[in-house]
Amino acid sequence: MPTPRALQLKEPVRQALVQIELALTANATFDPRTSTRSFMLIGSDYFSALLMPKLAAKVAPVAPSITLQMIDHPSTDVFGLLGDDRADIALDRALETPEWIVSHKLFRSWLVCIARREHPLLGPKGIKPGETIPADVFCAIPQVLRSADGAKTGTIDPALERLGLSRKVAMTVPHFQAVALAVATSELLGSIPAHFARLVAERLDLDIFIPPMEPPAMDVTMYWHRRFDRDAGNAWLREQLVAVASFDP
Repeated sequence: MPTPRALQLKEPVRQALVQIELALTANATFDPRTSTRSFMLIGSDYFSALLMPKLAAKVAPVAPSITLQMIDHPSTDVFGLLGDDRADIALDRALETPEWIVSHKLFRSWLVCIARREHPLLGPKGIKPGETIPADVFCAIPQVLRSADGAKTGTIDPALERLGLSRKVAMTVPHFQAVALAVATSELLGSIPAHFARLVAERLDLDIFIPPMEPPAMDVTMYWHRRFDRDAGNAWLREQLVAVASFDP
């Protein structure tokens, strides 16, 4: 058990160590052309599909010996991994952060609905791609939900409940890509972030619709430990991520 004196010194010592780390990293040089450094990023399949291919295309010509790795962890694990130096940068929704975490909003996203082209329930009702699906039609179509923990409710369900409605979730899967693939081969309806929907719609013959109520917007955010704020390599990678995360509204 720590003594009262140890507890008293905990915060001043931690602050002193942070200052030492900042001093050691502030003057470190980094040349992407010759660096053999490995960077570990945290992000769901949303980020690995949406950003990593663009990042590879941007980084490979100018940093041929750098290694980029992405691992998928729950949001609750993100700051622990950054604090333990097991990851360099995390990509996630807007989260409440401790004071030693630095963040930068990359872009704003929101949910849209996807269905296979010529869906047998949407087409006959005259609902065209890009239009809003009425709430009663939305609830009548069985749905596939992205759920990392198997929960059968998402961000849309509270708004449905306020209208006295509920939807039928026929399937849950842990990845957005799986939602899109399930929708493409069935009559299920899915809800996924808008930028991801644009990425897969043409490839999988999907139509995009607006859900019956406005879902909350999501601020897609980049996180890193404050000790790496002035680390040249970390700063360089953050610049690359900002560049590839530039999307049309």
